[in-house]
Amino acid sequence: MDWNEVLDAGNVDDGIINVVVEIPAGSNNKIEWRRDLKVMSLDRVEPKVFAKPTNYGFIPQTLDEDGDELDALVITDEPLPTGVFLKARVLGVLKFVDGGEVDDKIICVPEDDRESGNKMQSIDDVPEQLKKQIAFHFNHYKDLKKAGTTEVKGIDGYDEAIATIKEAQERWTNK
Repeated sequence: MDWNEVLDAGNVDDGIINVVVEIPAGSNNKIEWRRDLKVMSLDRVEPKVFAKPTNYGFIPQTLDEDGDELDALVITDEPLPTGVFLKARVLGVLKFVDGGEVDDKIICVPEDDRESGNKMQSIDDVPEQLKKQIAFHFNHYKDLKKAGTTEVKGIDGYDEAIATIKEAQERWTNK
C-alpha cells in the first residue's frame, strides 16, 4: 500500500495531521518508508544507546527540504508499532539540520488520548526533560559514525510547526 496514495497530510489548518509510524519509541532499528518500493524497510540497526525517545514517523503527501516526507515525533506512553496510522495533534517543531540539510520534525500527540485526558495541548505542556532528551538524541545519534553532522536549532511552537507542514505540502504538490 502506498501511504501517499491513501492518506493526505490531514486537517493541517486545525492542527490535526495524519502520521504513519516508522519506528516505535524505544527502538534502535532505523525503519524507513521507501516511497520507491511502497514498503517499510530496515535501513540499519543503531547502537541501543541511540534508541528513539518517541515514536518516529512521517506525514503523508509532504516533502521536507531533504527530499523525504516530513518527519513526525509522536509522544505516547507506550510504543506504537511500525505501519500504524494515527491522527495527531500538532504541538510544535524540532528545527533540525542533518548533514547540512534541513530535516525538521513535527512534535505531536495522538488526537484522542484518553489515558492522559489529552493533557498535552501545546509545546509548553511537553515536559522539559523530554524536550531535552529529544534534543540530545538528535544532536548525538550519529556520533559513532558521523560525529558533528547533526544540529538541533531549537524547538518552536504551534505556529512555526503549521508553517513547516504547509511548506512541505507545497513541496509535495510541486514535486
